[in-house]
This record gives sequence, C-alpha cells and structure tokens, in this order.
Amino acid sequence: DGRRFTTAVLCEYEPVSRRLTYVNAGHNAPILRRANGALEKLETGGLPLGIKVDAAYQTASLELRPGDALILFTDGVIEAFNASGEEFGNERWLQTIRGLPDWNGHLCVKYLMERVDQFVGATRQADDITCMVFRSK
Repeated sequence: DGRRFTTAVLCEYEPVSRRLTYVNAGHNAPILRRANGALEKLETGGLPLGIKVDAAYQTASLELRPGDALILFTDGVIEAFNASGEEFGNERWLQTIRGLPDWNGHLCVKYLMERVDQFVGATRQADDITCMVFRSK
C-alpha cells in the first residue's frame, strides 16, 4: 500500500547501576557477548516502526558486567555475500562474535568488520554494512 517502515533499536545505559534498557522495533537483534563468552540476543520490542499505527512495544532491562560487549548491526552484515553468492549469515556472524577479543569498542568493530571483509573479498555489496560495539568496563 505504499507504506514505509523502518527498523530500529533504542538503548539507554545508566552507568551507575550498569543497567541497559532497550526496545527493538523489528531490527536485527543486537548481540550481547558476556565476558564469559555466552551470547544473548536482545529481541524484546515489537514491529518495525510504521507497520501498524497503534503498535505496542515492550522494553527489557539487563545488567552489563565488566568485559561484556554489546554488538549492534544492520542486516547488511549478515546478508553480505562473497563472489560465489554465499551469504555471511547468522551462524558465521555469531561465531565471529564468539571469537571477539577483549579489546575496546573501536578495535572490536575493526576485528568484526575485517572478518566480514575477508569473507566478501572484492565483491560489491547491495546494502550498507554497519556495526557498533559498546564495551562495558
């Protein structure tokens, strides 16, 4: 019907309590990589914005601990493809996140994007590839 929509994730972090509150409006679920290596998907929320005028959204909260890394990314990351047309995919992305070194956010983004770049090679992509990493101290 010519409707437009967008996906989004909104997060609020309170450093004193270490509490992260978030809502996910149909976006790729951010991945929380705990310092011990466990992965959690931040899926709580609702439909993409613009799909339904009276859509209801739930929020969730969790505590970030020292060494945790929150990885936010666009679908272009997992849909990145190589010269053979093979997608980077969710499983490869999760495996890459599991191997994330205990570095600052900037270096973590560099590490993750280098893995995607190695997979893609010189293949021109059809979508943006965006990633952000928030490290908890």
